[in-house]
Amino acid sequence: MNTSTPSQEFWSAVKDISPLALGVAIYGLAFGLLAAQAAMSELQIGVMGTIVFAGASQILAVERLVAGAGAMTAVVAAIAINLRMLLVTASIRDVYKDRPWWQLIIGAHMTTDENWALMLSARAKGRSVGYWYLVGGGACLFVTWVVSTVCGVMFANAIPDPKALGMDFAFTAAFIAIARSLWRGKPDLLPWLVSIGTVAIALLSGMLDSSWSLILGGCMGALIAGLLPHE
Repeated sequence: MNTSTPSQEFWSAVKDISPLALGVAIYGLAFGLLAAQAAMSELQIGVMGTIVFAGASQILAVERLVAGAGAMTAVVAAIAINLRMLLVTASIRDVYKDRPWWQLIIGAHMTTDENWALMLSARAKGRSVGYWYLVGGGACLFVTWVVSTVCGVMFANAIPDPKALGMDFAFTAAFIAIARSLWRGKPDLLPWLVSIGTVAIALLSGMLDSSWSLILGGCMGALIAGLLPHE
C-alpha cells in the first residue's frame, strides 16, 4: 500500500530522475544551438518547448525548416515521429484512471520516454508509484529542457560564426543522442527497421521527398509498434 503523499511522490521522482536530466540538458543545449541556425529567438524556442515538449519532434521540425520544407510539413513530421507517445500513455492508463480532466492534460503533456521508463522501473522494484511520480519526473525534465534550449540559443547568438566551431553538426549530434535514448532493446527492433526501410525505399524510389519520406517512416514504425503484442 502506498502511504506517500502526492508531494512526497512528486519530489521523489525529481530526485530519481535528476541524473537523466543532466543528459537532457546536454542535448537541449545542442538543440538550442541548432534552433539559432534556423533564426529562432530565445522566446520562440522557449514557447515551442513549453507547448510541444518533445525533443525528437522539435529537432525534426526545426531541421525540416532549415532544409527549406514548409511549416506544415515540419509540423506533420514532428507529429508523426511522436506517435509513439500514444502507445506510451496507453500502457499506463491505470495512472490516469478517474483523474479530473486538468490532471489528464498535465499528465499526458509531462509524459516522456524517460519518466515513463523510470516509473515502470520503480514499480518493478516493488515501489507503489503512480500519477504524481510520473508528473514529478516529467516536470523536472520539462524545466531542464526549456531552460537548456533557451540557453543554447543565447550561447549561439553570442558567437559570431557558430559554423566555424563545427556547431552545424549540433543538429545531427542532438538527434543521434535522443534516438539512442529512445532505444529500449529487442522489442523496438522491428518497428525501427520498418521505419528505416520505409524511408529508404521512399527516397530511393523517388516517390516522395525527404520530408514526406520521414513522415511515412514514422507512421509505419508507429503502426508496427501498435500491432505488436505488449506486456
